[in-house]
Amino acid sequence: MATPEIPPLYRDSDFNGPLSDAHAARLIRTLGPLEGRRIVDVGCGWAEFLLRTLESEPTATGFGIDRKEDYVRHGRELAAARGLDDRVELVVGDVGEWAGTEADVVVNNGASHVWGGDPVTHTGNALAAASDLLAPGGRLLFGEGFWLREPTPEELGVMQDIPLAQYGSVPDLVDLALSHGFRLRALSQATLEEWDDFESRHAQGWEDWLLENPDSPDAEEVRARADRHREFRVRGTRETLGFAYLTLIRV
Repeated sequence: MATPEIPPLYRDSDFNGPLSDAHAARLIRTLGPLEGRRIVDVGCGWAEFLLRTLESEPTATGFGIDRKEDYVRHGRELAAARGLDDRVELVVGDVGEWAGTEADVVVNNGASHVWGGDPVTHTGNALAAASDLLAPGGRLLFGEGFWLREPTPEELGVMQDIPLAQYGSVPDLVDLALSHGFRLRALSQATLEEWDDFESRHAQGWEDWLLENPDSPDAEEVRARADRHREFRVRGTRETLGFAYLTLIRV
């Protein structure tokens, strides 16, 4: 860990992913009537989307789980500040070891990896697990990556940890969801503007830290980390990786 500590991602980002305020509001509306519904967010981060969903319907309740203690702690602070702490429970935990809980709505945005396994099987694992949490008629908001176009070997080399087989096209993603017992209710994808805004905010904490701590013994390591992130985006994912939001109905 760098000294002093690098600012957390939530200092500069609303959501831990490529999502604007207006797009988030549209996604919440696709979930349908939420009166009295229990909403479970797996891999919730600091639970911003979950909290906004609860704000949209005063009779709904929520549960979120994430492995990062600082994210969960911040989510609890946000819930208390908005007067939602009596309607939402946020816990630190490994979803792979979690016993699960019944839900009317499940949210899994950019967190298919939380159930573990090989990256190539993450998407299917997540859809199967979410299906088990829902009764027929339940809703799943599922955010997952897809290839805008097949990356070149050079682009894959910059991306390093993303195997080509991890993602397919949007039709591939929809077909996979249908094969796990869902119907598609709504579909959208992150815009380039949403991606650029998120990635810029993601990098901001590192760049601010470097400006403020040029003589830190950790500066070289932090600079290298920031440089890797920049190359990952600019030369790897910016023209190749998209992000889709599927609102699904359990059948």
